[in-house]
Amino acid sequence: MIRPATATDAPTIMAIIQQAKQLLAADGIPQWQGAYPTQADIDRDIDRGYTYLLLADHEAVGTATLFQEPDPNYATIYAGAWQQHSSERYATIHRIAIAPGHSGAHLGDLFFSNLTSEAYRLGFREMRIDTHANNARMQHVLLKAGFTYSGIVRMDDDPTDLRNVYQLFL
Repeated sequence: MIRPATATDAPTIMAIIQQAKQLLAADGIPQWQGAYPTQADIDRDIDRGYTYLLLADHEAVGTATLFQEPDPNYATIYAGAWQQHSSERYATIHRIAIAPGHSGAHLGDLFFSNLTSEAYRLGFREMRIDTHANNARMQHVLLKAGFTYSGIVRMDDDPTDLRNVYQLFL
């Protein structure tokens, strides 16, 4: 199950994020290898009510932000296009991570299912997400969850920081 995160969850969220950074580094993926996401990013998302925790046996084993505003990074798409039914109203999954030690339990699949249901409950009929081109693990989970590849975006308009973007209609 998932639940909204509170300010007291911030240390747990940062610990999960740090573990995810280590996993990405071990896989040779440059995503999240700087300061981002910062404590300020996490605190802001919690304050907005955008951060959710995935719980297993009453323990937080995953974190994600269900961003509920248009993402400026998605305004221009390269080497592709948003699907025709696209609208300005969509939810975006950001900063998703599952704590190591839970591999093989398909918790990512469960988390995506719950986040999709939550987005639908909140009135969204479209979801978007991005990931690094080298993050085969995340791409596999996205395709299993029903997302389709749409193209490439630049993060913060940086031509060296490219992400594959995916879209799902609910």
